[in-house]
Amino acid sequence: MRRIVILISGRGSNMRAIIRAAQNEEWPARIAAVISNKADASGLAYAAEHGIPTLVVANKDYPSREAFDAALQSKIDSFAPDLVVLAGFMRVLTTPFVAHYADRMLNIHPSLLPSFVGLATHRQALAAGVKLHGATVHFVTAELDHGPIVAQAAVPVLADDTEESLAARVLEQEHIIYPRAIRCFLDGRLSVHDGVVRIGPDASEAQAG
Repeated sequence: MRRIVILISGRGSNMRAIIRAAQNEEWPARIAAVISNKADASGLAYAAEHGIPTLVVANKDYPSREAFDAALQSKIDSFAPDLVVLAGFMRVLTTPFVAHYADRMLNIHPSLLPSFVGLATHRQALAAGVKLHGATVHFVTAELDHGPIVAQAAVPVLADDTEESLAARVLEQEHIIYPRAIRCFLDGRLSVHDGVVRIGPDASEAQAG
């Protein structure tokens, strides 16, 4: 059975969606651990309630990004994961850390990449006047919010949208496409060729929007 480690920094709403999907769909994998860089992350309690081991590796306890990433990597590797999932993990990761998990670390970003990298993506979308916004699941690379795209979901931007209303509709789609993308990885359906993800047979459900 394959093993997943999830990293969070807060309430972990995507983590919750992943846990629900893994249980309801009886994935051929188990979530080996949920790790947070913040001790007060409310998602830790949810994971523990579902019998998942939890750990805190607090970045404030380390003198540098490199030292923190080395400690985090050691904890992750103790669970021997096949896949590392970033679910609202609010840290910029160092190049050696990302390289260590090359092609086996996924992230979800609240925009239709390559548009609107970084923070405040919904504000960026409204300011740009785009008519479609959304979310992207991608493999993590050293370049922030880049990497081969696995799945995307689009939502319309409405005339009366606020950051909050737009964010809420995007989050609904995140909770759909992230578990589906992870399931495709677990089933061995994902491959990367020249920076482009190819999805094998019967994996069309990972594409939305």
